[in-house]
Amino acid sequence: MSQPLRIGIIGAGHNTRLKHIPGFKAIAGVEVVAVCNRSHKSGEKVAAEFGIPKVAASWQEIVESPEIDAICIGTWPNLHAKITVAALRAGKHVLTEARMARNMAEAELMLAEAKLHPALVTQIVPAPMSLPFDATIADLVASGALGTLREVVMICTNGALADVTLPMNWRQNHALSGKNTLFLGIYYEMILRWLKTEPMSLVASASVFTKERKDAEGLMQPTIMPESLGVLGLYLDGCRLVGHFSGVETTAPRSEIRLNGSKAGLRLDLAREQLWLAEAGKTERQLEISLAKRGSWRVEADFVESIREKKPVCLTDFKTGVAYMRFTEAVWESWNNDCIRVTL
Repeated sequence: MSQPLRIGIIGAGHNTRLKHIPGFKAIAGVEVVAVCNRSHKSGEKVAAEFGIPKVAASWQEIVESPEIDAICIGTWPNLHAKITVAALRAGKHVLTEARMARNMAEAELMLAEAKLHPALVTQIVPAPMSLPFDATIADLVASGALGTLREVVMICTNGALADVTLPMNWRQNHALSGKNTLFLGIYYEMILRWLKTEPMSLVASASVFTKERKDAEGLMQPTIMPESLGVLGLYLDGCRLVGHFSGVETTAPRSEIRLNGSKAGLRLDLAREQLWLAEAGKTERQLEISLAKRGSWRVEADFVESIREKKPVCLTDFKTGVAYMRFTEAVWESWNNDCIRVTL
């Protein structure tokens, strides 16, 4: 605590500028000392906006600097594994933006390297939408208030990809995003927090309707990332996992997760930020979450506390990241192989 904790930023995208940099700067004894962005010009703009003293010419410069203690990776998933491994070997703590990596192999590489450096903190930015409700949902599941779980249903649809003239965004670029498909990983991560178990198998089906889109340079490129995805999973106890994700929804968008049990059901309306409970034979009612149980965004504070006070990382550690990447990879394997059943 007598010495400032010096943070280097690699990749200053929207979430990094909105959350991470202000979050770090608000913590006493923490300094954001350097930034590296996709171009030196954009890095200079971020540095000027937030009063960051140094603009690095490359991410390697930040990783190798003896004047930096920890790094925040805000790049696309294509660089997460490479930067994480290099940073850990250079003795730096790592906070990386989600999704953990492009695929399971990269995620496992990150976890393996983290295990070689147990004194260094490794954390992934968590799925934020359910933070106010996580403790309440987990308690209701663990207490048996829902009875035997029969279905877990996750739905996320919008019209972001419905317009065939729109250029390819980074999430549709397999080289940048890897096997991360629509918002599958972020929804599955929330469910993992509550159930603390993975399905034993799944089948998946997907479609690409617009076969080509323009890339950032205006050139037509094949589109291989799904625009619509369905998942059916099975847990060991017989509970079903049902998922529907779409970027071509032309009616009203949907964003919710439901847990249907033998005694009661929960409906988390992510669009309206509401949690509803339907007990058997009773009318569904909205649950008011007490302040004591209501979680909130504290990613940067958690990261710093883990470094300073040796607190274990809860949201989200690399082991959990590997778990959601395992699910993502299994979904990709299934839909790419005629909807075969894949064992996790």
